[in-house]
Amino acid sequence: MAEDDEEAPGRETVVVEVGGKRLEVSLPSSLGMTIARTAAAGGARPKRRAAKKTASAASGDALTSPMQGTIVKVAVEEGQQVEAGELIVVLEAMKMEQPLNAHRSGTVKGITAEIGASVSSGAVICEIKD
Repeated sequence: MAEDDEEAPGRETVVVEVGGKRLEVSLPSSLGMTIARTAAAGGARPKRRAAKKTASAASGDALTSPMQGTIVKVAVEEGQQVEAGELIVVLEAMKMEQPLNAHRSGTVKGITAEIGASVSSGAVICEIKD
């Protein structure tokens, strides 16, 4: 990498991961330093932050939408008994269907999902009570 720096002054090689593969990318050094400072300040790893947010939202009674989308299927009714992992609704986002499953066993209460309804990220779909 030292030879690359000598041949192309003002450039920096940064290792990035894309689709599970590590790649070396040559960037202007000023841009690379911005990326390094952002990562050092905790600005990197948005996937991990999203996973934590989703996990904490699913720890209580409420089943929440992980993303903005449209409800295309409602598989349960008010008062229905469900087991953990059972399909509750199917959400369509960016032309892809995302099944939302029960995070715990219990009774479906306060279901707000209707076919064709738009939901935002974090919106409560229903509650699953003991």
